[in-house]
Amino acid sequence: MGFKARITERGTRARTAVAATAMAVAATVWGVSALVEPGHTSAHDVAGGHGPARPGGSGSGPGGTPAKGIPEGIAHASESGANAVNITIDDGPDPRWTPKVLDLLAEQDVKATFCMIGPQAKAHPDLVKRVVAAGHRLCDHTMNHDTAMDKKPVAYQEQQILDAKKLIEEAAGGAKVEYYRAPGGAFTPDSRRIAAANGMRPLGWNVDTKDFGKPGAAAIVDAVKREIGNGPTVLFHDGGGNRAQTVEALDGVLAWLKQQGRPTGFPIRTAPEAAEAAEAPDAADVPEPGRNHAS
Repeated sequence: MGFKARITERGTRARTAVAATAMAVAATVWGVSALVEPGHTSAHDVAGGHGPARPGGSGSGPGGTPAKGIPEGIAHASESGANAVNITIDDGPDPRWTPKVLDLLAEQDVKATFCMIGPQAKAHPDLVKRVVAAGHRLCDHTMNHDTAMDKKPVAYQEQQILDAKKLIEEAAGGAKVEYYRAPGGAFTPDSRRIAAANGMRPLGWNVDTKDFGKPGAAAIVDAVKREIGNGPTVLFHDGGGNRAQTVEALDGVLAWLKQQGRPTGFPIRTAPEAAEAAEAPDAADVPEPGRNHAS
């Protein structure tokens, strides 16, 4: 039975915050309203591109000491070994597309990491709870998806990270957020320290599917096959617009991974950076292709 037929057959199967000044919220911020309008055409739909998640920025500020066992280094490797692949899903939860992604993952018996926008999680707590109940992990993707966070004050970065963490965990009903992914890979030493001090491992990616630009399901699948040699963490989206191509492509990617004998798993949380570097290229070593990011 084809994928679309299966979907039809299944049917409809979610430490302190420092206030930012108004000027800190620049035009580079991706408005959350774009996330909740399925037909909205955002700057991400136009730009579509990603760069590898980068450390970025400099300076020091609040954030404290990393939580016990949580390094500040950006994770790429998998807890399940060198042959495993990490499926990560960004920008949700979305009431239309997240359920479809969850259904597909359940059908394929695959676990994933969902990188959620704070207000989206607050708006759809049922979906956040469903993600947790299915055994997936939660990741903080900030409040407003500002891809220029690395150029903003530390207080602003802290607010974006910790406010989102609070909303996601409240929506989850007790489950903890285990990772932090900077929008567009706009990490800084400060944001990584803030995340680690609050129990969240900074999370990068190795494979950019560019699904946000809607290149077609076949192109998304081809991107995974072409780039999987870069490392095990693959980036998809369940929010920010029509994700029909992503759902279709994810089905094909998971089938291909099984054919290749590659299991799926979760990104490392407590392994030191040296262990990570042995399995995946560090993002700092990969040239950034541009400033237009959609992650």
